[in-house]
Amino acid sequence: MKKNILVVDDSALMRRVICDIINTDSTFQAADVCKDGLEAYEKLKQTQYDGVILDVNMPRMGGLELLEKLQKDGIKATVIMVSTVTVKDAEVTILAMELGAVDFVTKPTNIIEAKGEAFKRDLLSVLSAVLKTQSLTRSFKSVQESSKKVERTVVKRTAATAKGDKVVALACSTGGPKSLQSVIPFLPGNLDAPMVLVQHMPAGFTKSMADRLNELSKISVKEAEDGDVLQKGWVYVAPGGKHMEITRTPDGRHKISLNTMPAIGGLRPCADIMYDSLRKSGFNEIVCVVLTGMGADGTKGILSLEKSKPVYVISQNAETCVVYGMPKAIYEAGVVDEVVPLTEVATTITKRVGVQ
Repeated sequence: MKKNILVVDDSALMRRVICDIINTDSTFQAADVCKDGLEAYEKLKQTQYDGVILDVNMPRMGGLELLEKLQKDGIKATVIMVSTVTVKDAEVTILAMELGAVDFVTKPTNIIEAKGEAFKRDLLSVLSAVLKTQSLTRSFKSVQESSKKVERTVVKRTAATAKGDKVVALACSTGGPKSLQSVIPFLPGNLDAPMVLVQHMPAGFTKSMADRLNELSKISVKEAEDGDVLQKGWVYVAPGGKHMEITRTPDGRHKISLNTMPAIGGLRPCADIMYDSLRKSGFNEIVCVVLTGMGADGTKGILSLEKSKPVYVISQNAETCVVYGMPKAIYEAGVVDEVVPLTEVATTITKRVGVQ
């Protein structure tokens, strides 16, 4: 049976283009369209859709207002935002994640881009990955209905926590902006390690995400800049459109090095590059964290890293992932030490690295 998708956009042309894209995939059908959030609200009160494609800026009621109303009224919907890369829209999109949107795709700037393969590929891949994981999650929940609790799982027995300097290296993709708000704000401000973070996002969105996380958190968060020296109690977010490497300075400290080398598998930043760069670092232990996301970015890097450095790998469990792709890949590679639900990730990190 096809998945029913609601398309909400104030542009009749964009509604048609998005519907045409959805209908090219045999697993989906564009069941309904709305020209603003108010129309969509009335539809969602009466009909449950498998997914909602939602524009940010619309007359009468925009995307953010609709999400606020759905949350207030307890109406559940799987929402994927379509957002331009303007600073204002990027900020609104990050706020939309707080209000329940699971992810976003970048809105084309013109009709040629809208009808291009890149937008079609991005939209269908996010839609497919999110709805596939949702089906998986529902099956997990039905099996676990009796216990009502998702437990952490210790997969490997690892040596006691290493003495000396540590770093946390976190990777996530689809569903990451929303999921990070259940992790970063729950880390202590005096975490005894710096954190470097790769989230697959376009340029502009990473700055908005870092700024918002900084507002919500005790730990300090910033979009990484070339030359930043890593400090404990700080989170450095790789900028969209740039790879991030960690290099050692002559005095033994570590700094951020950014570059615009070609994308790896369509990804820039790429988590594999971040992890691989840590092979030459002076850290005594690297705590690798892999959260929700499509694909397998991070797996090759961690496998390479563990050959030369002590690592401890924390993976998000399937039940709490928006998309169970990246965590599944690293789990199946056999190097995960703990599998934990999203709400336990911050505690697990803090326990492993300690506080100052």
